[in-house]
Amino acid sequence: MTRPAAEPSPALPIATRVLPFLPLLFIASGCAALIYEIVWFQMLQLIVGSSAISLGVVLGTFMGGMCLGSLLLPRFVSNREHPLLVYAKLEAGIGVFGLLILFGLPYAGGLYIAIAGLGMTGLFLRGVLCAICLLIPTMFMGATLPAMARWVEATPTGVSWLGFFYGGNIAGAVFGSILAGFYLLRVYDSAVATYVAVAINVVVALAGLGLARLTPHQGQDVPAPAPPEAAIPSGAWPVYVAIALSGFTALGAEVVWTRLLTLVLGGTVYAFSLILAAFLIGLGIGSAAGSFAAGTVKAPRAVLGWCQLLLVAAIAWGAWSLNSALPYWPVDPSLSSSVGLTFQIDIVRCLWTILPAALLWGASFPLALAAVADGQRDPGRMVAGVYAANTVGAILGAVLTSICFIAWFGTQGSHRILIVLAAVAALITLVPVVVGSGALAWRARRMAWGAVAVVATGLVVVGIAPVSEMLIAYGRFTASWLPNHATIIFHGEGMNSSMAVSRTANGVLNYHNAGKIQASSEPQDMRLQRMLGHMTTLLPAHPASVLVIGCGAGVTAGAVSVDPAVEHETIAEIEPLVPKVVSRYFSEHNFAVVDNPKVKVQIDDARHFVLTTDQKFDAVTSDPFDPWVRGAATLYTAEFFDLVKKHLNPGGVVTLFVQLYESSPETVKSEVGTFMEAFPNGLVFGNTENGKGYDLVLVGQLTPGPIDLTAIDAKLGRPEYSVVAQSLREIGINSAEDLFGTYTANGTQLKPWLADAQINRDRNLRLQYLAGFGLNMYRQAEIYDQMLQYRQYPDGLFLGTPDRLAAVRAGIMGEQ
Repeated sequence: MTRPAAEPSPALPIATRVLPFLPLLFIASGCAALIYEIVWFQMLQLIVGSSAISLGVVLGTFMGGMCLGSLLLPRFVSNREHPLLVYAKLEAGIGVFGLLILFGLPYAGGLYIAIAGLGMTGLFLRGVLCAICLLIPTMFMGATLPAMARWVEATPTGVSWLGFFYGGNIAGAVFGSILAGFYLLRVYDSAVATYVAVAINVVVALAGLGLARLTPHQGQDVPAPAPPEAAIPSGAWPVYVAIALSGFTALGAEVVWTRLLTLVLGGTVYAFSLILAAFLIGLGIGSAAGSFAAGTVKAPRAVLGWCQLLLVAAIAWGAWSLNSALPYWPVDPSLSSSVGLTFQIDIVRCLWTILPAALLWGASFPLALAAVADGQRDPGRMVAGVYAANTVGAILGAVLTSICFIAWFGTQGSHRILIVLAAVAALITLVPVVVGSGALAWRARRMAWGAVAVVATGLVVVGIAPVSEMLIAYGRFTASWLPNHATIIFHGEGMNSSMAVSRTANGVLNYHNAGKIQASSEPQDMRLQRMLGHMTTLLPAHPASVLVIGCGAGVTAGAVSVDPAVEHETIAEIEPLVPKVVSRYFSEHNFAVVDNPKVKVQIDDARHFVLTTDQKFDAVTSDPFDPWVRGAATLYTAEFFDLVKKHLNPGGVVTLFVQLYESSPETVKSEVGTFMEAFPNGLVFGNTENGKGYDLVLVGQLTPGPIDLTAIDAKLGRPEYSVVAQSLREIGINSAEDLFGTYTANGTQLKPWLADAQINRDRNLRLQYLAGFGLNMYRQAEIYDQMLQYRQYPDGLFLGTPDRLAAVRAGIMGEQ
């Protein structure tokens, strides 16, 4: 039907001509928004770090901007403005700022790095940086729904369309999260991903402009309510509180469930994309269902309250699934013939856990809109208020849960808090409905049922089980490790990660983090850790100051600390519980390193610490998380290695641990190739198990020079070096020739093998995408054999007496 130009009333033509197309715009807009969110988070973590505090600041700023945008648009944009035209301008603005952030963030980051410090000052400056970069575009994002809200009537039937807009936005976000995580950032980089998002914004803006031309709009200014409290309609405050608590429980549960699901699935970028997609799928379906109900049910407030009450059971379901069910499903990912098949199982596990609650959270928003709609208020203001309340709750839920609740109360306590808050939201919403309507007997029956619900909630809270210690220790391999697992002697949930310490029947200690063994007192692991630490201090002429990236079991840091030439050692560790608790279990093996007076433990993301410190070091050794753990790739980029070089004193040395197990040839090539780009004359030393490849130590020298075997042996023979010599003997190394006889190759020799290596750079973080495909592979022997094909004795690398040179040559070429 076509509206006559002389009749400006838009109701019927809008419903028949325009409204069905608007969810398509929101689908595209949501897709672009999620691409931006993932790209911006990835870019900002390179500057402010990957710690829970840093990411909490980024998330809080992102969502805070959306909240401000939703509140400010109705107050500063006249109701006479065409909603579609305003929406188009907002989308265009998002695209412009997307480009500005892409090109301007390095300059803003440089300013931050120049003035950043520690403590509250550093935290404040992180917030300032995030606000400078994210506030305006996220305000535009948050303003889009209130802008479009003026295209419908502020009635339950009218705002049901807003629920469909919101659901369409979420559906687009699902596609955006998958597109960015599985394709754009895996194949290309943050620049290409940004260009795709900008292109989507441009298309949406043009479509909005076209629709605005086809559908004239006539509106009138609605004056703002005089007293501030009138912004919330009389009697509607329970709805605003309930939707705020709904946002709190939604984002709080997402934080908790992401922590636990990454143990079940493995903490790869793909796991995070699948978790986010599952969460958004539930929100989208729930929003569509809630939108339909908002236009049909007579009491949307009561339905909103029932949704919150059902969330008590849904959150408990998620807790039970993650603590008592999913870890014990008979799934062994190492048996899969394809990573794609593994992803199929992973998405099922995500939906199994998340979907029931996400459906209810998704339905809550349109029901809340319908509950406060009275047909009299400016739809933009109405939507802005509900959206802002929901977003404020979400900010508090995400930040408090990630920074405080898990660290203080664990995931068990966090689940209990979220369940109680969901019950409070239900009571706040339902009590006025129960008390204020119906006959006395009917109200009494409903109050009795309410009492039953309260008691049931209490029983649910008490029944929440603690997190499985087996899940913390063995993660995705929990089911397959059950028959022969070691005794868990400690498990804890820190601010950034969950960890455990176990002891086998024969006394071997294991340090578990990210759902796997990260270090142990097994001979092959002790050999690697001691090699890494002792090479770091034996190669430089004067290793007075050393930086150790990653504390873990503390064995590498301990090997560094016992060198008498080391005067100051700094350990950069992201998780406070690791040096405080875990490393003390390994004190027999790490020389009680955290209690050594010359050792300082710096709790910070290592990249952020190196970026912001003015210290210089004689040596740096890095033993970070597995490269497939999301965020770890930032410590393997070419830019980071160049940054480390700038913090080295003349003659400085860098050593890096590279694992061959749970990896692929493409992953190892990326790690080694990126390191060799920073240190073209870098050296590779191998640590083998039963003669087969196991892991590597990479060595880079600021000023490449020969290794004097005679001088090192003489040093090891001195009384003050007796502890170092004994430490090496314990791992089967009795001389400098034994230590450096593990030589595998150098950068020049490996050039043919590295010809197709994908260099890991800040703009692509390629390593984490490659490593995410290889975490269930065990091809270490094959990878090491490939490297050995290029091994030749390195003439001129070693100095020493003829017998020493002969011994090291024999070790290298396998003659001994």
